[in-house]
Amino acid sequence: MPVCDICCEELLSEAEMKTHLLLSHMENLMACPFCSLSGVSYDELSFHINTAHTDKDYQDTNVTMVNSGQKNDCITKSTSNVNATNTCKASHQLLPQVNGTATQITGTSHSQGPSASRKSSPPAAATANGAIKLVRTTQTPSNYTRRKSEDGHQKSKQKRLSSPFKEGCFPCPMCNLVYSDCFALQEHVEIHLQDQDAGGMRYECPMCSLRCSCSSSLQEHVELHLEYSSASATGHSPGEDLTLARKLQEEEEQNWREVQTRREAEDFKKLQKQFGLDNSGGYRKQMERNLDRAVSRGQMLPADFHRKRAEMLESLASGVDDGRSKTSGLMEALYRYYQRDASDCAHVWLCAETDHYSSSEGDKGWGCGYRNFQMLLSSLHRMEQYKHLPVSVPSIPRVQALMEEAWAQGADPQGASHFNNRLQGTRAWIGATEIYAVLTSLSVKARIVDFHKPTGPRETHPRLFEWVKQYFTHSTSRGARLPPKVVQTTLPPVYLQHQGHSRSIIGMEEKANGKLCLLFFDPGVTPAEMKKVLSQDTVTSMVQRMRKYTSGLKHKQYQVVIVEGVLTAEEKQSRILNSRTLRAEKIP
Repeated sequence: MPVCDICCEELLSEAEMKTHLLLSHMENLMACPFCSLSGVSYDELSFHINTAHTDKDYQDTNVTMVNSGQKNDCITKSTSNVNATNTCKASHQLLPQVNGTATQITGTSHSQGPSASRKSSPPAAATANGAIKLVRTTQTPSNYTRRKSEDGHQKSKQKRLSSPFKEGCFPCPMCNLVYSDCFALQEHVEIHLQDQDAGGMRYECPMCSLRCSCSSSLQEHVELHLEYSSASATGHSPGEDLTLARKLQEEEEQNWREVQTRREAEDFKKLQKQFGLDNSGGYRKQMERNLDRAVSRGQMLPADFHRKRAEMLESLASGVDDGRSKTSGLMEALYRYYQRDASDCAHVWLCAETDHYSSSEGDKGWGCGYRNFQMLLSSLHRMEQYKHLPVSVPSIPRVQALMEEAWAQGADPQGASHFNNRLQGTRAWIGATEIYAVLTSLSVKARIVDFHKPTGPRETHPRLFEWVKQYFTHSTSRGARLPPKVVQTTLPPVYLQHQGHSRSIIGMEEKANGKLCLLFFDPGVTPAEMKKVLSQDTVTSMVQRMRKYTSGLKHKQYQVVIVEGVLTAEEKQSRILNSRTLRAEKIP
């Protein structure tokens, strides 16, 4: 490792050595005015002048003594154009340390000859910023004898090698003035430093003489010199390195863009597959694949396969659901259950008679929205004001066709563009807006309410429960002083949509302690499970599965669709036009 010859500091490289020499030893450099000696302290420079340069050297440089009377003496070299009229002032000088304590000395140095100046002035040393620091020490009795002998030896050596005139010379390290008193020199150097601070310190590059405003800028500049030198030594120019770096960066950015493009394409394909838009077939193809798989696994006989396939084709041709996933009579069974075993409930509200439709082999994983729409239609078919609707519940492919017809009439153009105006033959998921569009096209007055953020602690939706309670109690509270404990209303169920799934709200419980609980029909429950509601022995366990408290609904957003009547032709056309920018009622 390189070692500095001046301060013995170890450095890591030659480049750091050059920077160290520049910043630590070349600022405010003290140099001999008679030869090329530099990089030494003031004491070393003074001793060098007194010992290495004879009286003839002073005579050759034409040095003249200027006597200032009672002021401090100044010596000016005639070879420079320095104004000799500079005033050397004496002021209060603050010594750094005397036995660890700062000491102030007040007085004025008078010129009493060279010997007097030498005897009265304390030794001076050059600091890192170019100032002259005066140090005066007191001798302890223990080392006084040794110090006295060393001083005598030094004085005898200086007496042999220098004259009295030269012993009182104190040259300024920053200009050509020479003082006979070190205190005056210190005050003069401080004036230099004040001017330097006002004008800003300048640092000169040792390789190109460029001046920098601070040491950090100079270090960066010198490192650029060294990098350029190393590049030239290897035969490469900085321009070639810059071109290569830019080329590598462009290649890296191009590779990153290609990776991002592939990743986006893969994610888009996954989304298409998840939402049934990957052209892998719709209800019919999925039903046939599941039937083939059941036969190959031995779960179905070939005769049953052909029978079910014929029933499916007949249902698709007629557009009417085959009813194999339907369960009827559930609302009446629930009403009897609450009349008999609802001791912990203060009030219970149930919707009108509604059939449950479960997902089948043809729509498992994506058909919940269509099945909830079938449940809603099964309830509307039993009401007199909705007699204009189709008599039977349509099959899932027929529901897809009805939605395409609604888009063709102009309803929800944004949703139509999302599905590319096509649902038949796909496994596309539908939501609240598609249910609203198809109901509007069927002249049914519907409304969407959006619970777009949680309104309770722990990401819950108590406002949703309060709204559902108001929906069921609004019609039953008219004219009734004390409503009965169990009420079966004439209202259709409420379509509830959240991320990834949808269900139908068919009632609500209000417990004795005031807690609210929703009752759901879930398309994911099989017909065999739903038939347990019809039995008194198993109805209790099924009701527990149908209940959902506020802590059970923790999705960020919920949307509900409710039916409120029949639309006239004018209202229908107005709603279709307004659905170009479909807006929902937001709570809160």
